Amino acid sequence: MTAMLIVMTMTASAQSNNIRTQHKVEKSETVFGIAKKYGITIEELINANPEMKQQGYDLKYGDTISIPYAKGQQPQTSAPAGKATVVNTAKPTTTAVAGKKEVKVGVMLPLHDNDGDGRRMVEYYRGLLLGVDRVKKDGITVDMHAWNVPIDADINKTLSENEAAECDIIFGPLYTNMVKPMADFCAKHNTMMVIPFSISGNDVENYSNIFQVYQPQPEFDKQTIKNFIQWFNNYHVVIVDCEDEKSGKAEFTKNLRAELENYAIKYSLTSLKTNDKSFAKAFSLSQQNVVILNTEHSPSLNSTLAKLNTLTENNSDISVSLFGYKEWLMYTKVYLDYYFKYDTYIPTYFYYNDLSADTKWVERNYKKWFEKDMNADALPRFALTGFDHACFFIGGYSQFGAAFNGGKGQMTYKPVQSPLKFKSAGKGHKNTNFMFVHYKHDRTIESVNY
Repeated sequence: MTAMLIVMTMTASAQSNNIRTQHKVEKSETVFGIAKKYGITIEELINANPEMKQQGYDLKYGDTISIPYAKGQQPQTSAPAGKATVVNTAKPTTTAVAGKKEVKVGVMLPLHDNDGDGRRMVEYYRGLLLGVDRVKKDGITVDMHAWNVPIDADINKTLSENEAAECDIIFGPLYTNMVKPMADFCAKHNTMMVIPFSISGNDVENYSNIFQVYQPQPEFDKQTIKNFIQWFNNYHVVIVDCEDEKSGKAEFTKNLRAELENYAIKYSLTSLKTNDKSFAKAFSLSQQNVVILNTEHSPSLNSTLAKLNTLTENNSDISVSLFGYKEWLMYTKVYLDYYFKYDTYIPTYFYYNDLSADTKWVERNYKKWFEKDMNADALPRFALTGFDHACFFIGGYSQFGAAFNGGKGQMTYKPVQSPLKFKSAGKGHKNTNFMFVHYKHDRTIESVNY
């Protein structure tokens, strides 16, 4: 099993004179395993191998990678370092896959102003339109048809319309009971079917033409725990009990503790109700600490930050990182300074960066086209999601045709907010994109994609 890391914004690479040795990748080795073998962190390994920071990088059997000295160690030689050249001996793929420069797209979603579903999908649809305008700049012609499909609609009636059978891609549906009839229709007409939002059921496993974007929370939690173990295996973990009965994160931290024990990673338990002296005893003086709460709610986060402020003011030797939840992205404007102060990591499948030039471009054009701003209360932004989906799927289909699978090697689009990476799930395709948004001490933000 290989591990893939995409680092979109990282610190400068380690200097070449800090390289300890070269390592040839064996079968089934992972970035995590190699780092652990040499007693270094994943970040140190990545910084020593700039190619790991390139979008689409995949650790492969037979690759040669540089192993740096661990932080604080001195190189064994002061000789000038030469320039290393890594030769890829794998044969390049020569099979060309014919795409299409003219793509016919259908949208079957509730496109109305009667309720929240309709209003959200209208914004998503507007983002699709902006994405269509963008891919046209790449020479792709798009013929789009949209149908208003509310919750009580007869989906078979919609599918019976002539334009539906001509679609190469259909975005929809929103409602679970419509998935199977639409999947049967799309299978019959060899149409790519993109399910963009939350549904239940496992139809994706039975239809090769389904691309399921939504990631169920239990699956996302499993990814979070797996990647937490990889990234923080050299940290001292501190789990804070917030006694929040309304939170659903107690099960998550319970499962995290089981995996920490499975990998023999030490952790401490403490509580927001404990006094400052007892709270401090949960932290390590010799290791970097990473703090995780058993709730996503802001009142507990606020209380935790207050206790961390007291802790670090009274104990200068204690170093703290904070691990959060994607819900915390909603609180960014309030807690941004604290996120930077405590070197915060947030696991998520999207990142809304309002300072990005690409984000500003989409938002500016959205307002110009539709004479209103996007819904600022929604994260992720529905219009930005639609924009990313249009560029990803229409661009991919145009390039690869029916062979498009949305996986590694076919991710040529740089997302504005919502990265996508698909893997096989039975016959169909499930989105498995995962990232850490890292707020660093130097007030920069990096996104580490797995």
